[in-house]
Amino acid sequence: MEYASFSPLDSLPGGRSAPGISHLIAKIEDYLPPEQVERVLEAFELANSSHRGQKRLTGEPYITHPLAVAGILANLHLDGQTICAALLHDVIEDTPTVKDEILERFGRDVAELVDGVSKLDKIKFNSRKEAQAESFRKMLLAMVRDLRVIMVKLADRTHNMRTLGAMPSAKRRRIALETLDIYAPIANRLGIHSIKLELEDLGFRALYPQRYQVLERELKAARGNQKEFLPKITANITAALARTTLSANVESREKHLFSVYQKMRRKKVSLGDVIDVHGIRIVVNTVDECYRVLGVIHGIYKPMPGRFKDYIAIPRVNGYQSLHTTLFGPNGIPLEVQIRTHEMHTLAEHGIAAHWQYKTGETVDPSQHDRAREWLAGLVQMQESGNPEEFLESVKVDLFPDKVYVFTPKGDILRLPRGATCVDFAYAVHTDVGNRCVASKVDRRLAPLRTALRNGQTVEIITAKGATPNPAWSGFVVTAKARVSIRGYLKTMKRDEAVDLGRRLTDQALTDFKLSLKEIGSARLKTVSKELGFRQADDLFEKIGLGERLPQLVARHLLPKDDQPGPDDDARTITPFVIAGTEGLLVSYAKCCLPIPYEPIVAFLSSGRGVVIHRARCGNLAGWHKQPDKWLPVTWKKDAYGLFTSEIRVEVQNRPGVLATVAASVADTHINIGQVSVIERDSESSTITLEVQVTDRTQLAKVIRAIRRMPELLSIERTMA
Repeated sequence: MEYASFSPLDSLPGGRSAPGISHLIAKIEDYLPPEQVERVLEAFELANSSHRGQKRLTGEPYITHPLAVAGILANLHLDGQTICAALLHDVIEDTPTVKDEILERFGRDVAELVDGVSKLDKIKFNSRKEAQAESFRKMLLAMVRDLRVIMVKLADRTHNMRTLGAMPSAKRRRIALETLDIYAPIANRLGIHSIKLELEDLGFRALYPQRYQVLERELKAARGNQKEFLPKITANITAALARTTLSANVESREKHLFSVYQKMRRKKVSLGDVIDVHGIRIVVNTVDECYRVLGVIHGIYKPMPGRFKDYIAIPRVNGYQSLHTTLFGPNGIPLEVQIRTHEMHTLAEHGIAAHWQYKTGETVDPSQHDRAREWLAGLVQMQESGNPEEFLESVKVDLFPDKVYVFTPKGDILRLPRGATCVDFAYAVHTDVGNRCVASKVDRRLAPLRTALRNGQTVEIITAKGATPNPAWSGFVVTAKARVSIRGYLKTMKRDEAVDLGRRLTDQALTDFKLSLKEIGSARLKTVSKELGFRQADDLFEKIGLGERLPQLVARHLLPKDDQPGPDDDARTITPFVIAGTEGLLVSYAKCCLPIPYEPIVAFLSSGRGVVIHRARCGNLAGWHKQPDKWLPVTWKKDAYGLFTSEIRVEVQNRPGVLATVAASVADTHINIGQVSVIERDSESSTITLEVQVTDRTQLAKVIRAIRRMPELLSIERTMA
């Protein structure tokens, strides 16, 4: 565990037993049989002895953490094996206890659960990011064997987030970001609403403490204004239902802070414009009663057009079911109402956890469990292609909420992320359909494969025998399955095909220089291949054929030394090592925009000028989109250094000595001035153009701030074409 630390103490203060076990036992005795309660007590004794002497960064005995994790799972009524695993989830990682001991005492299921949650401390990685990705990959694959692994992991993360205040600020933000990016979306994907909401709010508070405080304060003020508003509506609905034969529980609810914050950011609105901060939830016995209750409340308050959603007929991808409608409440205040059955409410709160809940005389709908396993099967397919970091990014994409519901020609519903295309749809049907698709029909009309789909459309995929994925698809697909399948195909292309393709692409690129591979010769090919880090030319051609090297850049590298192009008057040469991805090539940056580290940049492959670097917002790039093969993806290297020219245009009042004042302001920042020009605009003002030598954007900002303090200043801007 990240929060574990070792203490010289070998027992708890005063010889007392660890606190909290009595509360845990009281919880599980309500739903677990006595023999399982005994096993939980045995697991606690092993955990308590193993963690004796250890303390958390909060100063508490370490055993308080596994007890809290077990308590979170007990609130969800998880089975005895999962509670045991929660108590033991850190003993393999943080104590001398080994997996075999757990296997012998508690059985294979508990041992595998504990092992699935444990981190990979014994494996050496090149970076923290790689370690995080590999650890996450292992956890997800362990979930395939037993979904309870993620239940323990989510509870573990929840308690760690509750006690995050003991961590240093930078680490606190990193853990909070990871929670919002990965763990809260997983809880949502598995339908565990209660844990998802707590992780989101805790992560929001740790990552953006000031925004959290402001929003919390504003919501409290709004809640005070609604003290009479919500009870009155609740009473009206309850009275209306009492006049029917319907039996329902009616309660008010408030949207969580992070949900409100997300909606404000997504829609770019203020808090006052978020219309469903408060709402009503109605729980009934049957699906039929859900729709009857909907009719009753629409008879009391008018529904808002376009704000009704039927998640009972078309459940969300995580299995969530409910009717949502937004009403015009008293004084026209919008109010969201959710209507669902008791079973739907249990699944909405507990999600996949409901599969292991002990409920005497009741059966749990297995569909939620099946949906989770279907999702995990897709994860297994994803991890077979690419490295751990690529897998982690694919899973992040796959975790975002699904928003688009489309139909197959047979009427089956497929749920896809917003922005999904016909190619995403094809791969969602089956990998083979995606690999062999050549065309598509949307609502019975031919449509391009890159067409973004909308709710309610019917999509038909046309396939052809022998067809293969187009590498260009990876530029517009949005689902992880489609992206991984396309990449997987490209990576498994036969070497001979890739080499042949790379050879042809390079030969074609050489025609720009009126040369060919035959004229270049095998000796030059061999030399350049070794310079680029390849044993032989075929290895280089293979990378080009697979799209991992640009043929235009390799062609320039193959040119005889005497024929290497040089910079012209419109560009300034810079050191090649400053721009990542251009090693060994001629690099220059344009005079029109004078880019400096570390601002957004783009590169253009220009005949006679090599790779020309422009600022991403440069006006001279407007017409170059018609030559997509000339664009190169480049970034500044982290260790970029040197002096770079930047141009500033300053408009000042005409005063004696104003130029000297400008020069002195720049000199005070210890930054050199290259050139200065002055143009008198009129009798009142002049324009001074300065070329300054800076190392990065920070130094340029320093110069601009110094000039802005001048009382004679009228305006200042950085020049741009």
